[in-house]
Amino acid sequence: MGLILVFFVCLGCISTPFQSFASFPDELRMFTGQDRQLHLSMPVHAQVTVNPEIVKVNGVAEHSFQVDLNRPISLESAGSGQTDLQLRLFGKIPLKTVKVNVMPDLKVIPGGQTIGVKMKSDGIMVVGHHLIQVAENKKVSPGEEAKIMVGDLIREIDGTYINDVSKVADIVKKAGEQKKPLALKIRRNNQEITTSITPAYDMFDKTYRLGLYIRDSAAGVGTLTFYAPDQGVYGALGHVITDMDTQTPIPVGDGHIVHSNVTSISKSHNGEPGEKRANFFNESKELGNIEKNTAFGIFGKMYNAPDHALAKEAIPVAFAEEVKEGPAHIYTVISGQKVEKFDIEIVHVSKQEFPATKGMVIKITDPRLLEKTGGIVQGMSGSPIIQNGKMIGAVTHVFVNDPTSGYGCFIEWMLQDAGVVIGSNEQKNLKAG
Repeated sequence: MGLILVFFVCLGCISTPFQSFASFPDELRMFTGQDRQLHLSMPVHAQVTVNPEIVKVNGVAEHSFQVDLNRPISLESAGSGQTDLQLRLFGKIPLKTVKVNVMPDLKVIPGGQTIGVKMKSDGIMVVGHHLIQVAENKKVSPGEEAKIMVGDLIREIDGTYINDVSKVADIVKKAGEQKKPLALKIRRNNQEITTSITPAYDMFDKTYRLGLYIRDSAAGVGTLTFYAPDQGVYGALGHVITDMDTQTPIPVGDGHIVHSNVTSISKSHNGEPGEKRANFFNESKELGNIEKNTAFGIFGKMYNAPDHALAKEAIPVAFAEEVKEGPAHIYTVISGQKVEKFDIEIVHVSKQEFPATKGMVIKITDPRLLEKTGGIVQGMSGSPIIQNGKMIGAVTHVFVNDPTSGYGCFIEWMLQDAGVVIGSNEQKNLKAG
């Protein structure tokens, strides 16, 4: 009897109704104007209860009525808001409750343009130490003695905010001549600490020094991911900008992006990623400012659509759960400023409850792109990924040992960092907390 019972349990588990019920969502997100279908494939009727001002079920604008669970349940968004869709067998036995969140329609213009990035840090970055010859047989580093560490961000000197390296020399010289220590306010691992440092006189260079290598800015090229015209914001790169020496994220003081022109491409090979070679184009014309530097790229204000866009009109965006394995496209530049569309394959999609940069694995399949670049190259990060007419994400990383493949992130995480929040209530509360 036990074996027979186990047999029937296993048979039930592999049945179509059971599998449909197991895959039935607990939460569903939709944009206004969007339709979705749910499948239970159960040969019974049930009472459905929902707020018809937010969602219509099977085209019916009623609060409660009967549905045939053996047929697809069609949902049509009627207005933005949240509601619970409840299914009860025979009108009494609870079967399933789905939280439905309908959000205002959101469309963005896909990027793909190569951009030049110029960013000023929110302070002076410490990138190394050096010794100063203060006597015939003596070298010291005031920075090391003050326990200032590589990766620290000096934000204030003697109570004055500073993010310009060119101003440090005069401050150090004045303090050195007065034999006076400098009070520093430093940010380290998201904590504010204070310390002091006394400049040392370099007997060879005849000047006062701190024994620190410092930097205040970064510049490079990347790819624009999207422009959201209704919100006037953009997102680019798909990954954080780090200091090349310390490998720590650079806090943004200010900065801007400009058009860039691809002059040549170094092809990727196994074990050796290639790169786009580009120069800044028309630096006087800023495309937008830089306000954030996060794990998903750089973000800021952009009030006009950038030039050379492949898609002139805004297209819908997709939630992470809408992304499927299969064919897709990326938009990117391989010569000059012309944005082109190339074929890729999405070979794996991760289920992510919280923001992470490795949401999908992609593979370049376009013969022309493979011939020109060998796959994904540096500078291609941020290239928008399009599937079924919707923007679903951006290229983020390349596999060093297989440059034809790499990672992509979901577009909703980039939109959240841009200030266009489309996550669930739980994610919003977590982000706000």
